[in-house]
Amino acid sequence: MATNTNGSGSGIRELAGKRALVTGGSRGIGAAVVRQLLDAGAEVLTTARSATNTVPDGAAFVEADVRTRAGAQALAEAAEKQLGGVDVLVHNAGGAGPHEGALAIPDEQWQDALDLNLLASVRLDALLAPGMRERRSGVIVHVSSAAVPTVAPPFLHYTAAKAALDNYSRGLALELAPFGIRVNTVSPGRTATPGGEATREQWAEVSARMGAEPGPTSADDTAPLGRDGRPDDIADAVLFLMSDRASWLTGSNLVVDGGEFPRG
Repeated sequence: MATNTNGSGSGIRELAGKRALVTGGSRGIGAAVVRQLLDAGAEVLTTARSATNTVPDGAAFVEADVRTRAGAQALAEAAEKQLGGVDVLVHNAGGAGPHEGALAIPDEQWQDALDLNLLASVRLDALLAPGMRERRSGVIVHVSSAAVPTVAPPFLHYTAAKAALDNYSRGLALELAPFGIRVNTVSPGRTATPGGEATREQWAEVSARMGAEPGPTSADDTAPLGRDGRPDDIADAVLFLMSDRASWLTGSNLVVDGGEFPRG
């Protein structure tokens, strides 16, 4: 059984017997979610586009590209075969690189952002939520972004897709609530992950070409709480929403950003 190396786990196996699927679970936030689910006693299957040696010990892994219908179908079938069903579904796979403004984002990058950050969740939910509905029990968490309200043009394909995910998540929560299924969103701010660091480096390069200031993703910027988020900060929020401690929460969006993006 894996252990939480950052020490944020409670040690309470509150998800014992639950079957969990986590997309994008080979590194960063996804891997932290997988570790915490394992610590909480869940049986975990995770996925990424390619196999790595960073998948937490104790989790099963299947290679799948959730951006495609075929990838979502293959993953759903693997989950049914390996787990016998899914009680807990965490959509963590996501991301997109910066461009020199909204009008510079190619059509194929818009489609890729929508496929990865919105439609992957829509398709996988459509495949796995019916089983939860039959059992009248289940929890779904969509990982969005605290940056949605900023509408920064270089990342507009990403934030637009995440904004659509937020809206979809609230609507799905209303539809599935009568069947005992809770659907919530976690919106991370700047978090210290390999993917986040790569995006910041790309943004610095794009900003240099544009002759612009690096902006909110620059290396020197910090949240009001004085540090970047850690993957386990986000995983803590996800695990809370998975647990019975959040049994009266559905359709919510839990922002975990250290105060980086104040809400009005």
